[in-house]
Amino acid sequence: MNHRSWGERLFDITNVVFLTGLSILTIYPFLYVLFASLSDPAWVVQVRGLIWFPKGLNLEAYKLVFQNPSIITGYMNTLIYVIIGTSLNILMTSLGAYALSRQNVMWKNPIMFMIVFTMFFNGGLIPTYLLVSNLGMLDSRLALIIPTAMSAFNLIIMRTAFQGVPVSLEESAKLDGANDFTVLFRIILPLSMPVVAVMILFYGVGHWNAWFNAMIYLRTRDLYPLQLILREILITNSTDSMMTGVGGGDKMPIGETIKYATIIVATLPILCLYPFLQKYFVKGVMIGAIKG
Repeated sequence: MNHRSWGERLFDITNVVFLTGLSILTIYPFLYVLFASLSDPAWVVQVRGLIWFPKGLNLEAYKLVFQNPSIITGYMNTLIYVIIGTSLNILMTSLGAYALSRQNVMWKNPIMFMIVFTMFFNGGLIPTYLLVSNLGMLDSRLALIIPTAMSAFNLIIMRTAFQGVPVSLEESAKLDGANDFTVLFRIILPLSMPVVAVMILFYGVGHWNAWFNAMIYLRTRDLYPLQLILREILITNSTDSMMTGVGGGDKMPIGETIKYATIIVATLPILCLYPFLQKYFVKGVMIGAIKG
C-alpha cells in the first residue's frame, strides 16, 4: 500500500483551502446581489458591509421588474440577438474554419495572416459606424448581428480543431461522392462537437452581454437588448417608471432592490447555460489549443 507523505497531504490541504477561498470570493458578489434583491428594501439601504443571508424576505422588487414592459421587450430582443446571432456565428465560423483547415486551399496562409492581422489592428469606432450607416443597417437588428458575424479568435480555435480530424475520413467521403458541404456538416462538425459547444458558449455569452454596439447603433427603444435596459437602470437611476403605486417614502429603498433584482434577472438565464456545456468546455478549448 502506497502511503502518502506529510508533505503531499499538506500540499493537498493547502490546495483545497486556497481553491475553496477562491471559489467563495468568486461566487459571493453574485450571492450578495441575490440576497439583497430578496431582502427588505429598508434594511438593504441601511446595511453596511457584507450580506450573508436575505433578511425580511420580499419579492416586491421582482414583481415590479417583471411588470416593467422595457424588461420584457429587452428580454425578447436579447433572445432574438442571441439565437440568430449565434446561429450565424457558428455557420460563418464553420465555413471559414473548414476552408482554411484544408491542405489544398490556395493562398491559405496569406488569408490566415490577414485574418490574424485584424485581431491587432482595426479601423476603429468611427469608420465602423460609417460603414454600418452606409450599409443601411443603422437603427436595425442587423447592426448587432452582421458586424459581429465572425470572431477571428474563434475562427482560429475551430480551424485548429478541424485540422485534428483525420484526412482519410474526408477522402473516403469524397470517393463516395460527397461534396465539401456534406463533408463539413456530416463528418467534420459531428466529430468536433466539443469545440462547437465552446463556440456556442463564447458567441452566446457575447451576444447576451453586448450593450455597447446597441448604444451606438440603435435609436429605437423597442430594439434595445436587455443589457442596455439594465445599464439605464443602473447608471441613470431610471427606476421611477417601475415604482407606480409605491409610496413616496418607500421609493428610494425599493429602487435599490429593483436594481439588484434586475441584475439577477439579466444574469441568471445565461448562468443556467453553463452546466449543459461544461462537459464540452475544457475538452473543446484544449482541442483548439493543440496546434497553432
